[in-house]
Amino acid sequence: MTDTAPPAAVPTPIPAPDQRVERLAREHLDGLAKPLGSLGRLEDLAAWISACQASVPPRPLDRVRAIVLAGDHGVAEHGVSAYPREVTPAMVHTFVQGRAAATVLAAQHGIDLRIYDLGVDDDLDGAPEEVTRYKVRRSSAPLHLTDALTADEARQAWDAGVEITAQVIADGTDLLIIGDLGIGNTTPSACLIAASLGLPAELVTGAGTGVAGEALQHKTDLVAAALERVGDRAQDPWQRLVALGSADLVAGVAAMITAASARVPILLDGLIAVAEAVTAEDLAPGVMAWCRAGHRSTEPGQRLALEKFGLTPVLDASMRLGEGSGALAAVPLVRSAVLLMRSMALLSDL
Repeated sequence: MTDTAPPAAVPTPIPAPDQRVERLAREHLDGLAKPLGSLGRLEDLAAWISACQASVPPRPLDRVRAIVLAGDHGVAEHGVSAYPREVTPAMVHTFVQGRAAATVLAAQHGIDLRIYDLGVDDDLDGAPEEVTRYKVRRSSAPLHLTDALTADEARQAWDAGVEITAQVIADGTDLLIIGDLGIGNTTPSACLIAASLGLPAELVTGAGTGVAGEALQHKTDLVAAALERVGDRAQDPWQRLVALGSADLVAGVAAMITAASARVPILLDGLIAVAEAVTAEDLAPGVMAWCRAGHRSTEPGQRLALEKFGLTPVLDASMRLGEGSGALAAVPLVRSAVLLMRSMALLSDL
C-alpha cells in the first residue's frame, strides 16, 4: 500500500437509494388526503427515507444514532479561533456528564449519542475508556506549516471511523448523525471544501467560533496558505485528508462511507460534517445520495457545498455550534415526514 492510497478498498460507486421505490413513495404521497405537494419538503424527506429503506411506507425512525468525533487542531494555536483549545477537553467531560447542547437534544429526542476522542490535546483523565480507546494523537499539526497527519496516523483514524460506525450499525441504526467537537475545526474543514470544490479561501472561510475583522482576514489568509502549501496534492482526496484534515475528520469521512455502503441514511450537521461528506463523495462516489442536510450553518463553505450537491437544509436557525446539534434539532421533522406517510389517510379511502 502506498501513501497515496486510502487505507482500505471502498465500493466505487456506492449504489444509490432505490429510485424505483422513491417513485412509488411519491405516488403514495400524492395519494394522501391533502392537496398535491402541500407538505413541501417533508414529502421529499419521506420519499428519500423510503428509497433508503426500499420500503413504502418507510419504517419509523426509532433508532436514530449520533457519533460525535472529538479532536484538537494545531492551527488553533495560530489565531483562527475566538476560544482556546483547552475548551475541547472540558467539553468532552461535559458530554460525558450529559450537559452539552448535543446531549441535551439527543436526550430530548430519544437519540443514542456516543462521543469518541480521536485527537484531543489532553489525556482526558477520568473519561470512560470507551471514549478514549480510539485516540490517534494529541492534536493535529498546524496545516499551513506541515501536513496535519502522517499517512499512518490517517490510516489509524480511518480504521477507527470504520470500526465505530460498524458497531453502531450492528446495534441497529435507522438514521445516522456524525457530529464534531474541537476548537479550530472550521479551518481544516474550510480547506477541505475549498480543495474539493476548487474554491478560493475567501469564499469558504467563515467566522467559526466568532472571529471577525482582522482576525477573520488572518484566518482566511491561513486557509489560503495551507492550500498553497499542499498544491496539486489536494486534488487527491486521500492526500487532501492527510495534509489538510485531522484524525477526527478522517474518521468522519470513513464513517460516512461505511454508513452509505451499509445503506444507512445520514443527516448532515454543519460545516465539519459537510466537509467530511464532500471528501467522502470524492473517495467513494455515491455517498452524497445517502445524505440530507439537517440545517443551514452560518458558515459560507457549508452553504456553497450544499448548493453544489443540491441539498436543501431541513432547518435554518442560524446555528453554528457544531456537535451535531443542528442535525439533532432537525430529527423531529424527519420523523414527522415518515409518520405522515405511514399514518395519513388516502384520498381513495375517504
